[in-house]
This record gives sequence, C-alpha cells and structure tokens, in this order.
Amino acid sequence: MPVYALVVVRRVRSRTLKLSEQMPGGLGENVSSLTTEARNLSLTEVDAQTKRSPSPAAPPSHSVEENGAVVSTGKNQNVLAASAAQPTPEFPVSGPIGPHLFQKLKLLGKGDVGRVYLVLLKGTTKLYAMKVLTKEEMIARNKVKRVLTEREILATAHHPFIVTMYASFQTKDRLYFIMEYCAGGEFFRVLQRQPNKRLPEDAVRFYAAEVLLALEYLHHMGFIYRDLKPENILMRADGHIALTDFDLSKQAHPVSPRVIKHQISFLDRMKGAISGNRGSRSNLKDLEIVDSEPVLPYATNSFVGTEEYIAPEVIQGVGHTSDVDWWTFGILLYEMLTGTTPFKGSYQDETFNNIVHGNIRFDESLHLSPECKNLIKRLLKRDASKRLGHENGASDIKRHPWFRKIDFNLIRNETPPIIPKLRDPLDFSQYPPLKDKDLQDDVEPFDENSPANPFKNFASRKLERGSSSAALSTADRPATAAQDEETRVLSTKSEPEV
Repeated sequence: MPVYALVVVRRVRSRTLKLSEQMPGGLGENVSSLTTEARNLSLTEVDAQTKRSPSPAAPPSHSVEENGAVVSTGKNQNVLAASAAQPTPEFPVSGPIGPHLFQKLKLLGKGDVGRVYLVLLKGTTKLYAMKVLTKEEMIARNKVKRVLTEREILATAHHPFIVTMYASFQTKDRLYFIMEYCAGGEFFRVLQRQPNKRLPEDAVRFYAAEVLLALEYLHHMGFIYRDLKPENILMRADGHIALTDFDLSKQAHPVSPRVIKHQISFLDRMKGAISGNRGSRSNLKDLEIVDSEPVLPYATNSFVGTEEYIAPEVIQGVGHTSDVDWWTFGILLYEMLTGTTPFKGSYQDETFNNIVHGNIRFDESLHLSPECKNLIKRLLKRDASKRLGHENGASDIKRHPWFRKIDFNLIRNETPPIIPKLRDPLDFSQYPPLKDKDLQDDVEPFDENSPANPFKNFASRKLERGSSSAALSTADRPATAAQDEETRVLSTKSEPEV
C-alpha cells in the first residue's frame, strides 16, 4: 500500500507554517507544525547542457583565480562531487565544486529540510543563490525522489522563464544547488507591494505570457508542474520572471507537437475563384504546429497542489493530468488581477467546497475586459476535458483573443511593467553577520558512489551551448516519478519567512 504524506503550508501573519503527517491513505486531521522552505532561487538565460560529474574528490583547502576562472586547489577533495567541465562566463569555476568556493552573505530563506543563501564566488564578483538541503531530513521525510526530480528538471531545462541551475553537488551530509541570484525576489512579494495587491490588466497579460511560455516548455519536456503560484515565481533584476521550485512536479511521457491542416471554407474558395487567385494561396498558410500535452504512463490520484490553487479533479480524487496546470494558470491570472483567489474560504474545507461547487465572480469596479473574463472562465472549467488547453495545450491559450497584443516570439526583448529598485548587492555593509549554524559546511571525505548513498548521480554542471560533452547521459538520470511512491502533498498559500 502506498504511503501518503500530507503537507500544508499556511499564510499566517507573514509567517510560514508547514504541517505534515504520515498516513496510509486519506487526509488526516492532526498534523505537526514545521516551517516552509523559502524558494528564492534564481534565473539565467544561459542555454547550456549538463554532464554527470566524474568520481568524487576531496574539498580543497582554498581556491585561486587563474585566467579569470576560480580553480580549486588543496587537499581533502573526496568531499566534492568533482566536475571536468570547463568554466563559463556565467559560472567561472574550473575543477571540483564544493561549498568552500563560496562565501555566504545572507540567509534568503529557510525551511524544514534546508536553507537558501546569497553567496559570493570567492575571487570574483559573481553572486548566486545556494540552496542547501540536509540529507538526513530528506530521507526522514521521504523526499529523496522529489529532490531528484527537481534536480532532473533543473539540469535539463534551458528556458529564459525557468530558473537555471549552474551546478549541483553533495557532501557527506548535504545537497547543494547553485543558482543564479534572482535579485527581484518572489513575485508574491512584488504583488503584495502593489496598490490593493493587484496589477493592471496589461501588466498581468505580460507576466501571464511569460508564465505560459514556461509551462508550455515544461509540458513539451514531459513535466507537469502542479504547483503554480506567485510564491514559486521569481523576478529577475531586469523585471522578467521565471518559474522555480519543482519538487512537486510529475514526470510524464512527452509528446511531439502536431502539424494540423486547416480546412478552407467554401466562402474563401469562392472568393479565390472569383478573384482568379485559386492557386495563389500558399499551402504553408493552411498548416499550423500545435502542442501535444504530456501523457502520464499511469493514472495518478496524488493529492498534490496548493490549497487555493488546487484543481477540482485533485480534490475529488478522480485522477489528474497536465490539465491541472491550466487550472492553476487561471487562478494565477485571477489573483494578479484582483488581489485574491476566486475560491478562497475561511477554512480549508470551505475553500475545497468552493472549488468544486462555487461560482466565479468578478468585481465590476475593476473594469476587466470581456476577453479577460472569458479566458479565466475557460481555464477554470471544472470538467478538465472542456478546459482550455486540454486539447492542444498552450497553443490553444496563446490563440485566445486576450493575448492578441502579445508577440510571444519577442517578449524577451520587451520592457517589463515593473523594474525592481535594487541596492547594490556587492555593498556588503547591508548584510548582518550570519549565525554559526549558517556557516557550517561538511569537510569530511565520503564515497558519493556508495550503494548506501540514495543521492548517487546528483552532481551536474551547466556547460556552454554546443559542447560535445554537454548531454546528460541516461545512466546519470535519477529515477523517474513513476518509480516513486504516490504522495499526497497539499501546500496552501503561504508567505515565506525571510
């Protein structure tokens, strides 16, 4: 019988509470309090690929700068997940990678299994976000496969609106993700600072388009996100956004896009015959490439998502597919536009009842366009088979009239509606001293490839585009979600503790 875990994160007076309990099926009523993990990871636009690190070596006693790259030197290198990758401008590290190469500047967030730090690569002015997870906690909470799935997505994703991981490695007791620092912080906090916690419709359309492209890419790669919410969106220094936090994602079978041929109407054929241009119409104009949604190899009834964003089919336990991402996309649009979610209740059961049975209401004082309301209603169809995006994925949503003003091909070159005002991150006077426990890192040697280590093959490294050694081999890929136990995970709207 599969083991189920319930995880609830609640937004309470600017603090984050996480409740969890192990139970054999069903949702329990008694859960223990835990703090949630801040997800202040990062984004880069580097299109690179990954490679498994060779056998481990030990942490160097120090590092030096050589030809613009940080080079590891010294003894005791068995602690490191070594990498033969060459340095890149974005991550100028040559040789083994370990925590000794980074100076911790600030605690960005903390959770039940790890912490996120702003770090400086020693010998450079490069800043990164370093996510540190405790192996003991990951194993105790049955999160091994979840962290490997997240590492798999980050190691293989190359998209401007998905957070990029430069490297991952492990020590005896900890797992490390090295990400680009996203200086604008969580999009949730950006929304909280807006008047009435909402954005103008044109601004919402811009950010929705970037999120839509990220979801389209994930589905194309065969991943179902399952936890879209403002807390899992980061804003970069230039104002563009990126998705992060993939530990609830599900791996499915990717399906190649399809080419469909549009039928020419009788009226158009008559017009062509009258004008004498019957054969002038290009055949290419009749063709369109549309997305195909990923297919799960088996039905999943996992209770996964965020309380106010969770899809009705998840609550009802009838099995869910990638359609859940389009439901959460609709909830995100509503929250950005109104400052709240459409089905929020006073308590969890009321919220779930509203999701399954409640009606969508719009505040008429907001003067939302008819196209906007229509899009949200079509995304929030309770029957997943009738939900916009069910048939052709993001292609259907991108064709909706509300996105008519958006050029999806050029949006990366557009100026975002909000440019964060930032203090120079290299002004170290703004960072208070870290506590002793935040300065602790492993130095003991260990055998990364030991059969007893459940995190084998965790190490990865981004390489430059076009590198012949950039591909992540099949043998290096972690176990897929299909091999994991079914998990019930429910995380409600939460404000991370920073």
